[in-house]
Amino acid sequence: MLPSDDGACTYEYLPWRGVTQETMAAYSVKTKVDTRGEPHSIVFPYAGGAEKHRLLAAKQFWAKGTISSAGLFGREKFAAGSAKAVTVTEGELDTLSAYQIFGSKYPVASVQSASTALRDCTKDYEWLNSFEKIYLCFDNDDPGEKAASTVAKLFGYSKVYIVKLQLKDANEYLQAGKQKEFINAWYSARRYLPDGVLSTFQDFREALGDKAECEAIPYPFRTLQEKTGGVHLGEVVLIDAFEGVGKTELMRAIEHSALKHSKHPVGIIHLEENKQRTLKGLAGLELKQPCHLDESSTSDEEVIKALEQLITKDDRLYIYSHYGSDDPDTIVEIIRFLVSACGCKYIFLDHITMLVTAHDRPERETLDRLSTLLAMLVEELNFALVMISHINDDGKTRGSRSISQIAKTRIHLSRDLEAESLADRLTTKVTIKKNRFRGGGDTGPAGSLAFNTETFCLEDRQQSGTM
Repeated sequence: MLPSDDGACTYEYLPWRGVTQETMAAYSVKTKVDTRGEPHSIVFPYAGGAEKHRLLAAKQFWAKGTISSAGLFGREKFAAGSAKAVTVTEGELDTLSAYQIFGSKYPVASVQSASTALRDCTKDYEWLNSFEKIYLCFDNDDPGEKAASTVAKLFGYSKVYIVKLQLKDANEYLQAGKQKEFINAWYSARRYLPDGVLSTFQDFREALGDKAECEAIPYPFRTLQEKTGGVHLGEVVLIDAFEGVGKTELMRAIEHSALKHSKHPVGIIHLEENKQRTLKGLAGLELKQPCHLDESSTSDEEVIKALEQLITKDDRLYIYSHYGSDDPDTIVEIIRFLVSACGCKYIFLDHITMLVTAHDRPERETLDRLSTLLAMLVEELNFALVMISHINDDGKTRGSRSISQIAKTRIHLSRDLEAESLADRLTTKVTIKKNRFRGGGDTGPAGSLAFNTETFCLEDRQQSGTM
């Protein structure tokens, strides 16, 4: 295929399939011309130095450099947020065609193929998300439609639009002289709507057979597990209590259970502790010893070995390491990214009220909005969200009642911090205040948990070494 004397070849900007020389130059796309003066192949350059080559005599492709991590074609030609909208096509030639049809004025980039669309858009997620609107203009076929649906879930519905083409792709419109029809299709694009609206008996049959809806990981405590059946996908679990009662330790025990009993990745967002404390806390549950304490003799290597045993492989546990309060919208986007791009099915957020403490916004309105966004996200992407909230003196979630209203399971913790006996001071009573997965009737007391001072683990009281 390649000429033997590659050094004698030239590289030129040449028109091809309706794409002009000027458009080729705009994206630095050159045609390799062999020693006989014949066009041999086209070179599509990517950011970082990778290249994708297309042979002209036949539809054959090869790559130079690490193309798998190159991201979107054409992305480096446009600054982040440089326009109100960005268009993403399926293939480099379609990017050139759409850019030319739009008058060579607006940002257009391309995924490498339908099969790599999620990977490529994840790679350049921040760049894409910097635009107010994202138009997905993938090929008019089943792989293109599926790829568009998958990519759309990376972003909020308010910004993703799906361009429905009548011809196969942008280049077919260009070659057919139907630029106006392509522009009309672009302007007629509708905001992406999630799958899930059922209307036919086939839809109902498939929904009844979808066993993924029933997946759950067990609570690591007997009575709590018996009453709830575990943490289910599509569920918001709320753990509430006064400050200092031990909400984070209960959540950490559930995080450990998720890593032990689910094959899916797990995402952890702890806003009141740093990443070292999170890692050592999980390792401590695995080792049954307090390796986070200064006086602990546990080495970092022992911590790593415990984490390897618990997590089993890379890209199984994702920890958002920001310490302190963060913008609520940022956290929603982080959770969407962890679920859509990283595959996390269990997300842990400690704690929701921390997200508004450092921002000059009305607390109740912000928490109401945040609670609604989180509930919608759980329903949309079908993952489990376990989160913590403080309560006020009236026993209501601090800042907003919406926090408790969106929960399908609400677990309340109480502990007598001033009890005379150490055993009582170390005992946490568990009460289920809401239990929608069991019809709402199986509420009330759900056992007691004792804090084992030797292992630093919570245990069902009758099993605890503290008693």
